[in-house]
Amino acid sequence: MNGGDRIADVLHRQGVRTLFTLCGGHISPILVGAKKRGIRVVDVRDEKNAVFAADATARLTGVPGVAAVTAGPGVTNTITAIKNAQLAHSPLIVLGGATATVLKGRGALQDIDQLTLVTPHVKWAATVSRVKELVPTLERAFRIAQEGVPGPVFLELPVDLLYDETVVREMYGAKAASDVKSIPDMAIQSYLRVHLLRVFGGSSSHAPEGRLRVTPPQPEREEVEKARSLLRRAKRPVLVLGSQTTLRVQEITRTVEAIESLGVPVYLSGMARGLLGRKHPLWYRHSRGEALKKADFVLLAGVPNDFRLNYGLQIARGAKLVTVNLSAEEGKKNRRPTLGIEADPSAFLWALADATAGEFDGKWSEQKAVLRSRDDARELKIADQANEPAERVNPLFCCRAIEEVLDADSVLIADGGDFVGTASYIVAPRSPLSWLDPGVFGTLGVGAGFAAGAKIARPESEVWILYGDGSVGFTISEFDTFVRHQLPVIAVVGNDAGWTQIARDQVVLLEDDVGTVLARSDYHRVAEGFGAKGILVERQADLPAALREAKAAAKAGMPVLVNVHLDRSEFRKGSISM
Repeated sequence: MNGGDRIADVLHRQGVRTLFTLCGGHISPILVGAKKRGIRVVDVRDEKNAVFAADATARLTGVPGVAAVTAGPGVTNTITAIKNAQLAHSPLIVLGGATATVLKGRGALQDIDQLTLVTPHVKWAATVSRVKELVPTLERAFRIAQEGVPGPVFLELPVDLLYDETVVREMYGAKAASDVKSIPDMAIQSYLRVHLLRVFGGSSSHAPEGRLRVTPPQPEREEVEKARSLLRRAKRPVLVLGSQTTLRVQEITRTVEAIESLGVPVYLSGMARGLLGRKHPLWYRHSRGEALKKADFVLLAGVPNDFRLNYGLQIARGAKLVTVNLSAEEGKKNRRPTLGIEADPSAFLWALADATAGEFDGKWSEQKAVLRSRDDARELKIADQANEPAERVNPLFCCRAIEEVLDADSVLIADGGDFVGTASYIVAPRSPLSWLDPGVFGTLGVGAGFAAGAKIARPESEVWILYGDGSVGFTISEFDTFVRHQLPVIAVVGNDAGWTQIARDQVVLLEDDVGTVLARSDYHRVAEGFGAKGILVERQADLPAALREAKAAAKAGMPVLVNVHLDRSEFRKGSISM
């Protein structure tokens, strides 16, 4: 086996079934080796989307996602996606090609200091310098990506480690001793022989391991008892669940059962959206800030006190605050908790539910009635606003139309600002692991990569991208990828001809719309140019039929982009966060 085969063998043993990439000479043996082992190789049009796609598969399957990219610009193009994964706690392996070990620092094509560039954005970065180190180093990468706070790992793989030794000898220009004619040539050839011996020596010494199983940190019994004691005395408790509660993909049902057993009113964020389904009696959607201000007990499970909770200021000062987070630093961010627990949030919820065992049945009914009444009133107001007359399409009407046609197993990808922000109030994920957004980094451009990964992880599910017309410009070229790899996703572009989320405050505060104006571009025609189906909607009355047409086309195997011309709306006025 050459080095590429060795890499592919580890990937297969670790449960990787798809490798995302954009081809390059530095990584070709990995792609060929993966294909030989039945790993699906999906090539995209921009390296960042290979990493976004790997991120999505990691979130939806629990197996670290893997992307392989070529050296130099191939690696630099991934930085935003890698950073996004780091902040979203997604376990990834990014394999980066590199120049041959013998040419490092000598001006070879695409040879840069990749480790210095990538290291701040990953849990661990390493380079491999000998063939015998390929397997154990990659196995270590899988372990690190999943331990503690999950995250991305970068592994640099010089090209000469990936090919057969005979090919590398030719690559080096190594000669037989009888062909050496001069003393300088003898010195060079001697150096190359020693270097080859070092690179390929002992390359069969490590037997690959089986699938790694990593157990996240568990809560202490005393911590669970302290939380139980605090909750027992609460009159208005609130539970806020974040993305870390979805990391135990295979045990999501157990987590839901624990939440139901506790009976505490729940607000969901990030990947936890959809955790309790569409109409669960414990799930409250609106006015979270008001609920937190009046709560006397708040449990943040996998949620830091960052800008999304106004840096902890949303929570009443007198409330007992319990934080459970895989990161001790994030658990204490901006506000010292009454009880801070460094542990897996799902494991903590299981333990707390076991410790209470129905103790809270029927409790907090008065608080729940208040929260439900508040939610119902907000829903009625949104419905009224959605029915306001529109010259083109009312954005709230658009989101409600999408909400009405979603299948029970649909997966939603959020990629945009104002339009996606509006959708988050209206479009309800149907089930656990059915909502993908960038996370705390707020990255625009995740849509196509996430959708590719999601459709491969969930081939029987409808996968929808909710695009703003700003964000679609980042990744619309991946419709080529969808067509070539037969990934029939549905994209809806909320096209209001502007970077509206930014314009809202910029125009008010600075009285200038510079840099925020776009055209009502024919994004549907761009998709058609790549072989997908494009649908234009300019009138509100045409939208429901257009969405049904999109669903039918996707079911028939064709990717679809629906370009919806929206009116401007004041629904999210003053909502920008920084």
